[in-house]
Amino acid sequence: MVRLTLDLIAKNSNLKPRKEETTLQYLKKITHINFSGKNIDAIEDLSLCKNLSVLYLYDNRISQITNLNFATNLTHLYLQNNCISCIENLRSLKNLEKLYLGSNYIAVIEGLEGLEKLRELHVENQRLPLGEKLLFDPRTLHSLAVRPHWSILTKGPRNGGFKPNI
Repeated sequence: MVRLTLDLIAKNSNLKPRKEETTLQYLKKITHINFSGKNIDAIEDLSLCKNLSVLYLYDNRISQITNLNFATNLTHLYLQNNCISCIENLRSLKNLEKLYLGSNYIAVIEGLEGLEKLRELHVENQRLPLGEKLLFDPRTLHSLAVRPHWSILTKGPRNGGFKPNI
């Protein structure tokens, strides 16, 4: 089991703190975190990364979206090719512009109301049982429909190719 923790970020980051900088100061400055393809199965408390704007966690084993409530500066979230079956715990990400959830196990697109800055939603190639199609919760669909200049990518062989005409 590999969990994304502050300690893991501090030890494996490409950027290193300056000599005069503490680990805490360093973590507060980080804007981009890339732990794609690292067998991560859970996201722990990363709240010290207050300036985080881009989080790459694709190609992992994450089953739940958790512990991102602190990430109010997050603009891009990459969670494609994981084990996620439910879109949850994203309401506090008020600056989120791009959300990548393709190649997961999501059957219903929901819980995106209130993400006013969201302009791209990628949910293609969901791994759904044969005959099951990707559905949109009416509240989420309505909240997305009233926004100018945004797109949803849902086409893919596994989800019936549904694309709302908004």
